[in-house]
Amino acid sequence: MPKKVILCVDDEKIILDSLKSQLKKRFGSKYTYEVAENADEAFEVIEDILEDGLEVLVIVSDWLMPGMKGDELLARVHDMFPSIVKVMLTGQADEEAVENAKKNADLHRCLYKPWTEEELVDTIRSGLEKV
Repeated sequence: MPKKVILCVDDEKIILDSLKSQLKKRFGSKYTYEVAENADEAFEVIEDILEDGLEVLVIVSDWLMPGMKGDELLARVHDMFPSIVKVMLTGQADEEAVENAKKNADLHRCLYKPWTEEELVDTIRSGLEKV
């Protein structure tokens, strides 16, 4: 059975470190945790994960990033991998971006910064129940 991966995407390293730390603390070694600092890197990481025979279960993406915004990233991921659970993390997304992600990416949930560890864990758990 392939190892399951949770991928976090944010252009702020401190946010990525925080997400990874909180997820590891709650889920331990049950999953592999990968990070990317932008959409292009996220696609490269997904490709590497698949080449290694692993499976991406969840992607948590920031909305406001240079290059490609999170709603567009999640929509593209959804087009290629509809079974991946998509979560958007934001402090600045407008309702239009959230609606776009719901409509085009089957967004599971939108978390607003600053999130709590409990919100993050509950969101991931409820998303994993769909898989």
